[in-house]
Amino acid sequence: MADKSLEDKIKRIGNPSRMLQNAQEGAYAFPIAPQYTNWIEEVRSWRNGVVLLNQSYHMTDLYVRGPDALKLLSYVGVNSFAKFGRNKAKQLVCVNPDGYVIGDGILFGLEDDEYLYIGRPPLANWIAYQAEIGDFDVTTEFDIRSLENPDKPRKLYRYEIQGPLALDLLNEVNEGGPLTTKFFNMGEITIAGCKARTLCHGMGGAQGLEIWGPYEEGQKVYDRLLEVGKKYGLLRAGSRAYSTSAMESGWIPSPLPAIYTGEAMKGYREWLPATSFEAVCSVGGSFQPDNVEEFYLTPWDLDYGRVVKFDHDFIGREALEKMAREEHRTKVTLVWNKDDVLKIFAGMMDEFPAPKLMELPTGNYAAHPYDQVLLDGEMVGISTYPVYSANERAWISLAMVRADLAEQGTKLDILWGEANGGTDKPHVEEHRQIEIGAEVHPWPIHEASRVGYRAQK
Repeated sequence: MADKSLEDKIKRIGNPSRMLQNAQEGAYAFPIAPQYTNWIEEVRSWRNGVVLLNQSYHMTDLYVRGPDALKLLSYVGVNSFAKFGRNKAKQLVCVNPDGYVIGDGILFGLEDDEYLYIGRPPLANWIAYQAEIGDFDVTTEFDIRSLENPDKPRKLYRYEIQGPLALDLLNEVNEGGPLTTKFFNMGEITIAGCKARTLCHGMGGAQGLEIWGPYEEGQKVYDRLLEVGKKYGLLRAGSRAYSTSAMESGWIPSPLPAIYTGEAMKGYREWLPATSFEAVCSVGGSFQPDNVEEFYLTPWDLDYGRVVKFDHDFIGREALEKMAREEHRTKVTLVWNKDDVLKIFAGMMDEFPAPKLMELPTGNYAAHPYDQVLLDGEMVGISTYPVYSANERAWISLAMVRADLAEQGTKLDILWGEANGGTDKPHVEEHRQIEIGAEVHPWPIHEASRVGYRAQK
């Protein structure tokens, strides 16, 4: 009999860690054109000019409406909601009862009783589940990512205009009032007669806006942005360029949700279908524990300890209060050693098997990449999402390492590739492991991104 739930699948396979490591799915998909010009110039445009990113298709949207909407979100989120409401946004972070991260994403305050969560599927599913089983006067509505529902148009278009020339372009196309440019505040813009809402945040150390409105108006807005954008050298970023943006901006986009074990999470696993993202997603990399709980991350691993606020009751509060007093790993950027990276590509011309192929510009071959970070052969951290940054002219990844190793310039190693020639994922060719030297840098790696755009007014 076919599995009906994630819990059924885990029971049948027996070991959730091995289930994920041998899953048949590949890396997270961005269903837009791979490139519109060339991905190198598209990447460089958010640092040096202006870029348009089409974010309309790859995320899951969840609307939460009703008198208890904020009460529900406060219950699931580690963040403070004391000053949150309409026209505010925040990076929502949720954990399981043991304090391990289920996911994070952007939460928008649309109205006083209506909120929109946007992110990868795991956190949207968790919020919807808590709304269903809890005593909350709310309704939820999914707008599922296009990969899972390709024949249904999205409710909203969502574009991002970023780069040093972004505000010049946006002010020229704007037919409405002054733009809101205070970091993570929302406002309005009117383009081609279409009113849209905006969120201020940045990539590449420059101001920019995320813009969204009714999907049926999206093409009209898009065309106007392209028309005026010619004056500013606007480039559109395809999926290849876009897949590197999170590493430059310092965001680990998809920690494995901490849901696969524990009696407290059993009801949720029974609620999730066997076809859900959580049931079919893959884990890849040289970190291959038998116990899936070793993949689980804390808010401090992801540098979200700064947003944990104990001013409200929430799922996992007691566990996080204990964790807060413990030592934590530190999130850093790793810059991969040039000569060692070249050994990977040289292996393509050497005798088989070579080191694991590293696709350009994104080396991810699973939805959740976890590679070992080593010091003198001892594991001291985890590296995630290796990409080639055309701006930094280097391979980089985001990692969490032992706190005493987080100083800039510290030399570490990354174990690249999976053990014993690779797992049963169909997109993993037979290969051999190789150690890659790496140097610790801050995150975001670009100084202007670290110290500049969050201070925008």
